[in-house]
Amino acid sequence: MTTPATTAYAVTGMSCQHCVDAVTAEVGRLSGVEQVQVDLPTGAVTVTSAAPLAIDAVRAALDEAGYDLVDEG
Repeated sequence: MTTPATTAYAVTGMSCQHCVDAVTAEVGRLSGVEQVQVDLPTGAVTVTSAAPLAIDAVRAALDEAGYDLVDEG
């Protein structure tokens, strides 16, 4: 049995429940995603997936929803 991967991302531009819904829907469409949790006050998006996700795929999903992934580092 494979252990799911959980990764937190910092996202900018979210300010309301519509933002949460849009991010949850777009990221949730990525292959292997099992759960998406959005913490609106902090801008944290935590994704649980069957395997680690490609950062470019996450960035593209967030872009489609209208938000930006904060680059770490």
